[in-house]
Amino acid sequence: MNNEEKQESVWSKAIPFKEQVAIFKRLMGFVKHFKFEMTIALIGAFLVSIINILLPRGLQYFLDNFLLKQSATVQIILFAGLLYAVGSILKAVIQFTYQYFFALGSEKTLESIRRALYRKLHKLGMRYFDQTPAGSIVSRVTNDTMTLSNFLTVLSTVVIGAFSVVTALVAMFTTNVIAGWIVLAFVPILLFVIWLYSQKSSRLYRNYRERLSRINANLNESIEGVSIIQQFNQEKRMTNQFEGENGGLMNTRFNMIRINSLLLSPLTSLLYSLALAVTLMYFGFPLQATFVPAGVVYAFSQYLSQLFNPISTMMDQMTFFQDGIVAGKRIFAILDDEQYEPKQNAQEGLTISRGKIEFKHVSFSYDGKNEILHDISFVVNSGETLGIVGHTGSGKSSIINVMMRFYEFGKGEILIDDIDIKKYPKEELRKKLGLVLQEPFMFYGDISSNIRLYNKNITDEQIKDAAKAVQADQFIEKMPGKYHAKVIEGGEELSQGQRQLISFARTLVTDPKVLVLDEATANVDTETETMIQQGLKRLRKGRTTLAIAHRLSTIADADQIIVLDKGRIIERGNHEQLLAKKGYYYNLYTLQNKE
Repeated sequence: MNNEEKQESVWSKAIPFKEQVAIFKRLMGFVKHFKFEMTIALIGAFLVSIINILLPRGLQYFLDNFLLKQSATVQIILFAGLLYAVGSILKAVIQFTYQYFFALGSEKTLESIRRALYRKLHKLGMRYFDQTPAGSIVSRVTNDTMTLSNFLTVLSTVVIGAFSVVTALVAMFTTNVIAGWIVLAFVPILLFVIWLYSQKSSRLYRNYRERLSRINANLNESIEGVSIIQQFNQEKRMTNQFEGENGGLMNTRFNMIRINSLLLSPLTSLLYSLALAVTLMYFGFPLQATFVPAGVVYAFSQYLSQLFNPISTMMDQMTFFQDGIVAGKRIFAILDDEQYEPKQNAQEGLTISRGKIEFKHVSFSYDGKNEILHDISFVVNSGETLGIVGHTGSGKSSIINVMMRFYEFGKGEILIDDIDIKKYPKEELRKKLGLVLQEPFMFYGDISSNIRLYNKNITDEQIKDAAKAVQADQFIEKMPGKYHAKVIEGGEELSQGQRQLISFARTLVTDPKVLVLDEATANVDTETETMIQQGLKRLRKGRTTLAIAHRLSTIADADQIIVLDKGRIIERGNHEQLLAKKGYYYNLYTLQNKE
């Protein structure tokens, strides 16, 4: 069974009733933070249910004691009409109040869940994002949380319906005990239908949510890779793949419609009609010892309606309830995920002052099974530059990943200024370790905000100095608006070299003690690379630099170079020493120069 088949088998399983209850309780944990709004809503719902009892009871009294006896005067009729009108107006006002406060509490709850999700996503380690498609994450934060909005609406309906059902049953028994027992006999049937629906529908809604997530992931991949799709004529394959996912989603929706049509409103309406028919037969049965007044029949039929109508409404909205339970399970899967970023045993006041880097017998695995780095050891003294060379998959970026604390390494130690890296506060590491990646990311905004990254402590003058240091000012000054020139999503209007220069300025404006370059010049043209190298020569003074290099000419002046192969250091020395060895580095350098 492949991974996709395994995934499908997971989707096909219904969520057990016990687990549904647990998910519901956890969702209520978010709701309880807004007790004031929910308390007002509950009180209002209870008052409306009481009014729903009193209004039919008042009409029953008026019918049986005045109209039936033909003793109603104009004043009594007007008073009865006025009393009913006041009750109806009061009911409308209370309904507006509790619906408003419930909606207010629901929106606050939804906002609270979104914030919790967003905070958790930024606490998760890179391992989680390596294993989870971006579209799936977006689906959970957007679609699933919006589904919870409908779920909370259902909660309101359930609370109101529960009050209405209980008060209606009480009113029935106080009106006619035997008729009350007749109606009560239908309640177990309703409860069984609700249980059956929850079992059948949870599987379908779980399947639906997962398929929707896969469609979002598919869309995200298609949009991000549209240029590659068109370049390699993959439109038909991608379209077929999307149609397969979309067709599966449609079939799931059809199954949901079928089960909703069978077990929801139609069945409830049938039970209501049967209950009403049996009750009326009882009231009109010839063997009744006494005549049943018309007011009692009217009041009881109203109470019967107040019993079944909320249940019918609740059954209609069970679709949203099940959808919300499944969405809640998916949301809690993120909140419960323990693939956190590596933890620091931080010591207060500990700072990085020199920038000396030392790896002592470090080993590392991404999956906990297959080691990527094997017994890595090296020392980079303060102010020195270390070049890291190796073929793709040799472990170059993994050294950077563990040093930046994106991943937890297994064996060995990493020291900064002769102190265990785990003892530094995370904020100190982020402040003193400056990273420039091969693929720079630009945020929507302007040039200035992309360099500052909303750090209010960085002045405009510092931004200009950083841009000038990496020679980014040469193209920024020519742009309309200069440092306030608009940057669209991803920085698509900028060239690769311009984005990389801005990325350099972004890193250097924080004045890091350690500069980490992950093939930062691999995707830029020769002219831009020359500009960057000129700026870096000045910037590396007084800073420790670790540079992963694709072009060996960019690290020829490094104090030392390590050569990696299959996660092990196979050569080390400076440029001249490695060339003299005529080993791996020599062969690679010779090959590049021939090109």
